[in-house]
Parts: sequence; C-alpha cells; structure tokens
Amino acid sequence: MNYQDLVNGIKKYGSSERDICFSCLGVSPEQINRDVIIAPWWEPRTLPSLGNAVYLKTSYDKDAVKIWNIENNGCNMTYIKTGIGAPVLMDTVLALGLTPCERLIFIGSVGSLDQNISIGDIVIPEYSICGDGASRYISFDLLKGKDAFGSRAYPDKTLHASLMSAADGICSAKNVRLHVGRTFSVDTIFAQYAHIDEILEMGCNTIEMETASAFQAAGSAGISIAAIFSVSDNTVTDKSLMSGRTEQEKTYRRQVRGEIIPEIILKIFESRRAK
Repeated sequence: MNYQDLVNGIKKYGSSERDICFSCLGVSPEQINRDVIIAPWWEPRTLPSLGNAVYLKTSYDKDAVKIWNIENNGCNMTYIKTGIGAPVLMDTVLALGLTPCERLIFIGSVGSLDQNISIGDIVIPEYSICGDGASRYISFDLLKGKDAFGSRAYPDKTLHASLMSAADGICSAKNVRLHVGRTFSVDTIFAQYAHIDEILEMGCNTIEMETASAFQAAGSAGISIAAIFSVSDNTVTDKSLMSGRTEQEKTYRRQVRGEIIPEIILKIFESRRAK
C-alpha cells in the first residue's frame, strides 16, 4: 500500500500529520534525528557505549513508546524503544516517515534455528519472512485477496551492505562470530514451537517477532533500514527461551551485545559525520 494513502487514511478523520506523529511517538517530528535506532525491548542503558542519552518525553509510562536522543563525539542519533511485537513496532516505523528520519537500524534479540549459530553470536538478516498479522495491513490495498503471510521482506540494500561490512570487520577483530540470517518473524512465543519444523522447511535459520513488518513499513515510508541481532537462544539445541541456557552463555551474550553492537552502529552513523 502507498504510504501517502496510509497517512491520508488517518487525516480523513480529522488528524494532522503532526497529530499522527505525536500520537504514535509522543514527541514532535523535529525532535527526531536523521539517524535512528529502534529496539523492541532494550533501552540505552543496555548499550551504554552508544553515548550520552537524554530522555525526551515528559512521562515514563511502562507501556508507552520511549525515546531518547543520544550524542557521541558529535554523532547524533535517536533511540526508540517500542515494546515487543510487530504491531507497535510497525506503527512506530510508519510514524517516523513523518519525521526527519532517513536511516534506521533495528536492534534486538533473535532465536537460532541452526546448530552452528550460538548464543551470543551476531546475526544480520538478509531477509525476514512474514509470519505476523500486522504486515497484512500495509502489503496490499485491500485486506481481502492476496496475503502477505509467508512472503519475504528485505532491508535496504545499501544500508544492509554497510552494516555487513562494518560488522564483519569488527567481529573479526574481536573474535565474535557473525552470521547471515534468514529470519522468520512470528507473532507468538508460546505457539511457535509447534511450527518449528515447518519454519525450518522455509529455509529459516533464525526467528524473532518484528523485522518483517519493520522492513515492509520502512520501505513504504521511504526510510532506509537494516537490522542486527544478538542471539539469545537456540531452540534446536534445547537452549530455548523456556529453558536450557547456562549463566555463562547469558553472560557472554550480554557482553557481546553491550560492547560489539554499539561499536558497529557507531561506525555506520559516524560515516555521515565524516562526509
């Protein structure tokens, strides 16, 4: 569906573009930087080396979208925590189309479906398969008819290539394993396990909840997007989100997430400042 049609669909019922932005994000459009990090669950304190974070909103409702602006040696970025799941994340990305946002890096946890992708490793998805319901509302003009379920959504080619290049260099230097992801975006944690064999048959090696809708929404809104994951669990080695992970694995994962992912992001965003 055309992005302007989505915006006009809201404006039809009396809202302005500024109203839409403030309703979805809780801040004014001009408060958003051109470079944005979006995360379902992590807050800036999870990645402190990103820089000095200043919280933008007047309230800290646990159920609301949370937004910070971060500065690091002249590099300015906005950081948004959306909450878990495709619907809230997709609404946030669509609202960013009404702000100065130009580049968007999604960061979050991913589950491994491959014995060779271990807890604490880093994954950059080359595509995500739609297993969510939210994507259906922006994939086609009509809800009836074609179905987005099972289709692939892709990151922006240029930003994805830059992210892969930066991650490859940094991960090699720090002896952290980097993988290319073929991701399935699911709507449920509880019910996903009964469908793992079918998801594996689709060629997927990782599973999470948001990137299919995020890629689709960013493309619609004209925003460049790419994603980087930290592996939190591995279902096929009996180390799922439900059980089996050791404290050593969790500690290693937190270390890589807190040190390596910020370094990769800063290398991407600092490239704008260098031009």
